[in-house]
Amino acid sequence: MTGGVPVLISSAGRRGALVRAFQQVPGARVTVHGCDLAPDLSAGCQLADHAHRVPRCTDPGFIDRIEEIVRDHAIRLIVPTIDTELAAYAAAAERLAQAGAYVHVSPPGVIAAVRDKLRTMQLLAGAGVPVPPSCTEAELRADPTRLDWPVFGKPVGGSASRGLGTYQTPDQLLADYPEPMMFQPVLSGPEYTVNMFIDRAGTLRTVVPHLRIQTRAGEVEKGRTERRADLRALAEGIHRALPQARGVMCFQVMDDPLRGPCVIEINARFGGGYPLAHHAGARFADWLVQEARGLPPAANDDWRAGVTMLRYDDAVFTG
Repeated sequence: MTGGVPVLISSAGRRGALVRAFQQVPGARVTVHGCDLAPDLSAGCQLADHAHRVPRCTDPGFIDRIEEIVRDHAIRLIVPTIDTELAAYAAAAERLAQAGAYVHVSPPGVIAAVRDKLRTMQLLAGAGVPVPPSCTEAELRADPTRLDWPVFGKPVGGSASRGLGTYQTPDQLLADYPEPMMFQPVLSGPEYTVNMFIDRAGTLRTVVPHLRIQTRAGEVEKGRTERRADLRALAEGIHRALPQARGVMCFQVMDDPLRGPCVIEINARFGGGYPLAHHAGARFADWLVQEARGLPPAANDDWRAGVTMLRYDDAVFTG
């Protein structure tokens, strides 16, 4: 592997397009390693050059296993892909750096802020970024008039569209929820994902919005890149609110006809719609590999608007 760049895609799962994006980084001879709970049942791991079995990210031995992979295979860059593993990687970033791998993750304070969706709303509102009014379950039950009905509820620490619900009146709220919830007015209008790239020096280099034309299981299935100054301004506001953030982030926006564009969520990782930004010229994978090699990234904002992604089902066969 002399001269090459071994990259580990963590929780590779179905992220075949992300695996290929790193395999195709020009001029770097990238070798992609994938890891997952069941790598033999992970399309991403099967498409990777090498696959590794790891425990759950909540397992006490998770980072030990990741460090073992890093040392055994001279991994230079680790790319987490799911929300639940970000805190573990952020806490272990220095340890894994000593083992030789740069972890593509923001510092623990940033991860804690974006993993708590209510705190995210409060932080952004304090920085002047437009967000919908938000409150806890207890606050809403104590004063149902504090929000306009119908309301939208979601887990404070949720991900992957888990636990979402719309409630027309207060009596439709569940008697009990299995986890802490937050509530907001129901917004309407087109929905956007905005992909951001922040270099290691903390400079916001790229902002790529795409319209979510159609989604499936919370992930964009059909989308189109659009240049919008107002959405870039939201990204700049998030950057000011989270000055320690680094690398790839994405956030969701509802362009409500009454309230205007409002940020509803931030993910401090590659989003599911990243392949669209990549194809449009915002090659975040290339730029992360450049940083891992100690080179200044060629990150730029010269991506193409009007690029449409139409996803379809495909299969990986083994045996």
